[in-house]
Amino acid sequence: MCNHRLVAPRISVALVLSIAYLAAPAWADFKTGEKAYQSGDYATALREWQPLAEQGQAGAQYQLGLLYGNGKGVTKDDAKARQWYDKAAVQGHTEAQVNLGVLLMYARGGQQDYKMAVYYLRLASNKGNDLAQRRLGELYERGEGVQQDYVKAYMWYSLGSAHGVEAGARLRDALAKQMDPDQIAEAQKLAREWKPKGK
Repeated sequence: MCNHRLVAPRISVALVLSIAYLAAPAWADFKTGEKAYQSGDYATALREWQPLAEQGQAGAQYQLGLLYGNGKGVTKDDAKARQWYDKAAVQGHTEAQVNLGVLLMYARGGQQDYKMAVYYLRLASNKGNDLAQRRLGELYERGEGVQQDYVKAYMWYSLGSAHGVEAGARLRDALAKQMDPDQIAEAQKLAREWKPKGK
């Protein structure tokens, strides 16, 4: 019995060390890709990120989504961008969730799916992403993927403008013209009480 207790910690330490040893080169490859991307060398960025993305690294998957979504070093391909964003979004990558939500909203790279757009935009909105909050507000305002709700739309627009983003304030103010004072007061209360989740 004593032997088992001594073996377990050794295995744990060995496992941790081997994970750290294997992760270090991957992080270096990711950073090499990042430097190449920033300098406009998209072919090198693709070459560095592709293997990492295929191994399941969410950050690399998101970056490949950006390359395909923007046509940087590859032919612009929203379907491939959507696939890579999806892989990263499922792992909780906030920016991938936003970009996937937008592609789903506007039927870019595949079928339009408002329900899934709402799902991914809500995940990112709940983490405080202002673009996701504005897009989610749009879906509530139009009743796409959710029941139309001006109060929630106003709330999400307000949250999406909290960091000085003018677009959120413009959307909120335009919507306010269609709301009564009680609805606005309720939306403002919801926005004040809102707290980020899942960061």
